[in-house]
Amino acid sequence: MDEFKPIELTDKGVISGFFAADPPQVSELTFTNLFMWRHRYAPLWRVWKDMLLMVLRPDDSGPYGLPPVGMKRKGEALDLLCADLARQHLEPRVCRADRDFVERYVDQDRYLALEDRDNSDYVYLTGNLIDLPGRKYHGKKNHLNKFIKNNQFQYRELDEELVELCLNLQEEWCQLRECTLNPGLLQENLAISEALKHHRNLGFAGGAILIDSKVQAFALGEELNPDTAVIHIEKANPDIPGLYAAINQQFCAHAWSHLKYVNREQDLGLEGLRKAKLSYNPEKIVEKFTLVPKN
Repeated sequence: MDEFKPIELTDKGVISGFFAADPPQVSELTFTNLFMWRHRYAPLWRVWKDMLLMVLRPDDSGPYGLPPVGMKRKGEALDLLCADLARQHLEPRVCRADRDFVERYVDQDRYLALEDRDNSDYVYLTGNLIDLPGRKYHGKKNHLNKFIKNNQFQYRELDEELVELCLNLQEEWCQLRECTLNPGLLQENLAISEALKHHRNLGFAGGAILIDSKVQAFALGEELNPDTAVIHIEKANPDIPGLYAAINQQFCAHAWSHLKYVNREQDLGLEGLRKAKLSYNPEKIVEKFTLVPKN
């Protein structure tokens, strides 16, 4: 794949320009996400006829393409991407394609579209995450109210001073969860560190909850498309009851109240995470598919 190149911070303008012109629905398609996870997925990219082509190379599975991004030739670009992989004697497949891409651009006679439930995104009404209205959010509101009643806290937007404090919380969280014994948590720890250290250049939004001048929770996210924010990271001290509910509600209220939806990414097939995401009553699920040529 000689024409592809590894992603670098200096590529942000070009890659983000494609996402701005062809706004995505799936959470993977932001420059911040690609950059912060680059040690895990080793992304490659190139431009072909005004289309952005990307390949991820995770260390625990074979390489795969991401859905081509651009305003035209998506069907052709899909074919080219699969051909590029096949020429390298790799399995030709494109992952994380949403239903709209499948229905509009994929020739069903030539490709299998395999549902990928574990990587499908949970999307919520922003107003619901802020107001927690009605009986279906009764438990969440109780958790939030208990936190507010029992803690004197301050919410602050991410800045240079808070970066170091957030890194301190992440280090403590990682020690508590024994990240060094869990490759997935260790990779997440590196991704969070990369995002925070480069937050000024990446341009995402962040917010933190401080108690006694110490960061006890933080969240990082950005605009995914004109009506949706995506939350990339959310961390909180697990020993403080209601804190996760609080950072979720506060970040949405301060950063995303002007947008209709919040995408809180996937559950990765983890039962506890799936239960937690469903408990916030998603407005919709962005279904994702893996596309594999039939021949």
